[in-house]
Amino acid sequence: MLQSFFVQLVEIATPINMLVMVSATALGIIFGALPGLTATLAVALLSTLTFGFSTELAMVALIGAYVGAIYGPAHSSILLGIPGSAAGAATAIDGHILAKQGKSGQAIATATLASVIGTIFGIIAMVLLSPFLVELALNFTSIEFFLLALFGVLICGSLTAPDMPVKGWIAGIFGLMLAGIGIETIQGFQRFTFGNPNLAGGIDVVPVILGGFALPQVFRVLRDREMKQTIVTNIGSLMPDWLAIWRNKFGVMRSGAIGVGVGVIPGVGEDIAAWASYDAARKLDPKPESFGTGNIRGVVASETANNACIGGAIIPVLTLGVPGSPPAAMLLGALNLHGVRPGPMLSFEFPNFIPQMAAMLAWASLTVLVLGLLMVRISVQVLRIPTAILMPVVAFLAVLGSYSLGLNMFNIYMMFFFGVVVYLLEEIGYPIAPVVIGLLLGNMADVSLRRALLASGGSVEPFFTRPLAILFLALIIISLSFQSTFVRNLFSRTFRRRAKV
Repeated sequence: MLQSFFVQLVEIATPINMLVMVSATALGIIFGALPGLTATLAVALLSTLTFGFSTELAMVALIGAYVGAIYGPAHSSILLGIPGSAAGAATAIDGHILAKQGKSGQAIATATLASVIGTIFGIIAMVLLSPFLVELALNFTSIEFFLLALFGVLICGSLTAPDMPVKGWIAGIFGLMLAGIGIETIQGFQRFTFGNPNLAGGIDVVPVILGGFALPQVFRVLRDREMKQTIVTNIGSLMPDWLAIWRNKFGVMRSGAIGVGVGVIPGVGEDIAAWASYDAARKLDPKPESFGTGNIRGVVASETANNACIGGAIIPVLTLGVPGSPPAAMLLGALNLHGVRPGPMLSFEFPNFIPQMAAMLAWASLTVLVLGLLMVRISVQVLRIPTAILMPVVAFLAVLGSYSLGLNMFNIYMMFFFGVVVYLLEEIGYPIAPVVIGLLLGNMADVSLRRALLASGGSVEPFFTRPLAILFLALIIISLSFQSTFVRNLFSRTFRRRAKV
């Protein structure tokens, strides 16, 4: 795997690939920097525009946009104090205060370097962990794939709605129900199409993502009064705080490990990785009270983790066909559009695909290192764009992206429908990520469950006798148990009692 990675690192570096990588990464940084435009939306829009590309060139564009869009919120968080994403909100706590202190250039440069280090953590994890996951997945039967899909939806619902996990589970079940629309694959019956031939092929994930992530933001801008924000224009020296990173080397390693670990969990994503890392850095710091007052370690912790999460989120996509984050879910959809079937057989059908993706991540991180510093002053001007101009452009791109998928007007109708539905759901506290994960994993869960029952003659005994199935059932029970206040309090009291002893 390591040897193939270095080979792919050279073979990827063709002029056309590098031109597309630089362009896509720059577009991703702009999308990430602009509040309301997410990495998921960037990858979704670009995946429709790269439909006619070769698989390699399309993946170069999508990986570049993915990495750039995860890094991009650092610019708006530090310069504007308004994060472009929930992950950027952790960076904004200390980063914007540093900018007010006249250290915006140093803060952005340090965030850029931390992002590159985090991406490298993700690359190492991809190269080292993917072979083991592939080996494990080759032992999966339909039973394990069904339980894996169920676990992915449940854990995503729990972690994206921690205050009310039931809402997250309901959102995930809604996604699973959407996946059941269309002609089922085993016996060829039409389900929930209501006689509409446009629904016979099922619900495409691209209109759902474009409608779910773009239109609600447009609606909110139309609803809320635009507020003027002060942009820090005095950039100063773009030199990273090397000493702070070196002194915090163990904290950087911890943040990278947290990012990769959170990324591997289905459907969780970079937002939780950044906040978990920031919280760990604050609690373990000798001076935790300095966080929130301009501590560069807070910037390093969040930026390292959210970029390490990229590699971690791609690992289950390639080895299991399960997305680790919403942007990775869109990447999974793009792979399917280009005829690549992620899962345990990927290494046999496309032997060099995993190291090739790792090589693309490496080039994307290098591109971010260069563009992230060169585009700081451009970001200042881009952030001045009024939302009254920006949001119509976003809506137009969403319409264009939906229509370009098969040149079908029905996709536009579906995008607007899901945009309204998701907006209403989010207004009452239901997250969108479980819906997307449920839609993507719904077919796997449906087909795997029915195949397992057909193979066992309708018996559920194999679900409780196979070792891997028992492991997944235990994980599901444990994850559900910890949503109980009683269980959490009991665990906390036991832990504190043992700590005192």
